[in-house]
Formats: sequence, structure tokens, C-alpha cells
Amino acid sequence: MEVLAVRPAGSSTLPGGVVRLTYRSRADGVEDWTLLWPPEAGRTWLVCLHGHGSHGDQLYVRTDLERGWLPEFRRRGLGILTPNLRDNAWMSPPAAADLHSLLQYLRSRQGAEQFVIVSGSMGGTGALIYAVLHPEDLAGVGAMCPATDVGSYHDWCSRQPGPPVLSEVAAAIRSAYGGPPEEKREVYEQHSCLAHADRLTMPVFVAHGDADELIPVGESRALSAIVRAGNLKYHEMPGGGHDSPLAPAVLREALDWILPGSH
Repeated sequence: MEVLAVRPAGSSTLPGGVVRLTYRSRADGVEDWTLLWPPEAGRTWLVCLHGHGSHGDQLYVRTDLERGWLPEFRRRGLGILTPNLRDNAWMSPPAAADLHSLLQYLRSRQGAEQFVIVSGSMGGTGALIYAVLHPEDLAGVGAMCPATDVGSYHDWCSRQPGPPVLSEVAAAIRSAYGGPPEEKREVYEQHSCLAHADRLTMPVFVAHGDADELIPVGESRALSAIVRAGNLKYHEMPGGGHDSPLAPAVLREALDWILPGSH
């Protein structure tokens, strides 16, 4: 990763102390950005990945997250990394490479010693994918309403007559992964959390509403059925929709599980 600029974010929508880092990817030369908010004390950083259709500032500009998630992260003394990661990349190989480089940067330039990821929807999907690609990087994962196998989720989205966003999601996944699953089987398999669940050696928290119309609850049920109970805590919400797992109480439960000393 080539760092192009590091400067105060300088936006009225962002708290003081937030820094915007612009970089060029080592994977393919694409330029992108991330926001950093260093911890006031300690060396643990929280990675929060945005959802489909949003950007690296989602945590600060989406009201429910800005009011319900952001204060909880800071109350626990966590530094915060919110990468843009190529917009709707669904943790494709270049996006995963970029995130790996960003964590290395935080270790070398910010003295970071420990990372956890807590994210929802596309972000929760990406959190699980990254965890099986680089388990050595993470001390814990919180995945709200995630897809656990990006290839099968792509196919599900392609078949649904439901909300138009599902066809947009399928198209975004194909674009990010260089084609549909039947043409890029090896890449999709490498990024399948279900196929590599044995790599989830860190504490993992998963929450899902059983009435989710955008990512079916079966995605999370499949993972909870194969991961050892000592590693994974699964919270299913009866009648819950797609955004139900984003509730502050669920976030606190997730953080208590993956960072038990941060109450």
C-alpha cells in the first residue's frame, strides 16, 4: 500500500480527531481511502466495514449507527478504522489485500496491537470472509445479518423476485469477483466462510433476524451449526428484519463476547 495523503478529515459530519488516509493499492494500483480515529488510550482497534450502497463514512453519517454504535466503541477505548474498500466489493481478493495492508499500517504507524471487526450486512459478510482469510489478524469478529457463503448468496439473490437491491447485489458480487460462481469457483471457495469455518479460531458473534428479506437467516444458521460453541455465540431474533441485529443492545452483547475485558 502506498500512502498518498494523511490529513484531518475536516468535515462537519465527523468528530474532531478523525483522520482521512488516501492510498494506492498494492494489489492493482486503485486509489481508495479510509477514516481513522485513534484510541485515546490502549492499542486495540475496531474495524467497522460499511454496508452495500454506503461508503467508509457510514458509521458517522448513518443516524442509528452514529448514535448507537459509535459512542459504544469510543466508550470502550477503541480506535476505529472505517475503510471504504472499493465501495461494493464484498471482500473480494483486492479488497481483502487492501484491508490487510491497512492493518499493517496501523501496526507500524499507530502502534496497534489488536484488531476486532464488528459490522453488518455486506460488512458482516466481509468480516467473516476476512476472518477466514487472515485469522492471524483478528482477536474477535462480530457479524450482524451476514452472508456466510458469498457464492451461494449471489445465486440466491439472482433467483429472488424480491427487492430490486438483490439484483444489484448480485451484479456487484459478480463484478468484484470477476464473474459468477460457476466461472470463478476457486475464488468464491477461498472466500467462503462456511468452507473454511475451521479457521474461525477467535471469538465470533453472529446475530440474524429470522424474517430478514435481504440476507436469509439460513446463512447464519449454517455457520452456527458447524462452528464449535466455545468459539461462536449465535443470537437469532424471532421476527427480526435485516436491520434488527444493528440494535445497540445486540452490539453490546457482541462486544462483551469478543472483548470481554472492555465493559
